[in-house]
Amino acid sequence: MAMLEIRDLEVYYGVIQAIKGISFEVNEGEIISLIGANGAGKTTILHTITGLLSPKKGSIIFEGKDITKTPAHKIVSLGMAHVPEGRRVFAEMSVYQNLKMGAYTRNDKGEIEQTLEKVYKRFPRLEERKNQLAGTLSGGEQQMLAMGRALMSNPRIILMDEPSMGLSPILVNEIFDIIQSVSETGTTVLLVEQNAKKALGIADRAYVLETGKIVMSGDAKELMNDDSIKKAYLGE
Repeated sequence: MAMLEIRDLEVYYGVIQAIKGISFEVNEGEIISLIGANGAGKTTILHTITGLLSPKKGSIIFEGKDITKTPAHKIVSLGMAHVPEGRRVFAEMSVYQNLKMGAYTRNDKGEIEQTLEKVYKRFPRLEERKNQLAGTLSGGEQQMLAMGRALMSNPRIILMDEPSMGLSPILVNEIFDIIQSVSETGTTVLLVEQNAKKALGIADRAYVLETGKIVMSGDAKELMNDDSIKKAYLGE
């Protein structure tokens, strides 16, 4: 059984249909990439999975449970975390306070502290800047904070929306190394990313979206070598 299953999903913004009956699945331990041009519907899919948007049709099954109508705050406590596009850190709060916000669904103080230590180990810069206001961090540091905050909920699956957006090439490499290490420690990853080459480079499988539909899917390395993908998304 797939960890996350999307069945015949349809999502509208008013009368405009953004997602046109898509189905896909994410198995435990995988990194799955959704790639496609701007406006293809990638972010809409993540927002619908995490309860920020309601689908008109279709269902979302997470670990055997239908969560289609589950509110966003309850989805976090089921073991799903979302790293939104554009970081969305709490600018007027410290790095430490932002991280603690990520654990708001948990009551186990000792275990929260253990998770915090793990996050600091993975992101040493966050520990160095733990008392700094999040709004004063660089773009790359804010991205690390957004990822660290999501990991504070101790998720079984983490959904990441455009983690490399606006970052320098060196930082992009660092962020993708971190995504890989998150996966290697047992967290499943659903990744939305415009940098198709990087996304396909670390993914197990990928789905290609065009105007709200999945037009191709398969093994990420095979898609990377597909001529139509090379031409459309890899600039080759």
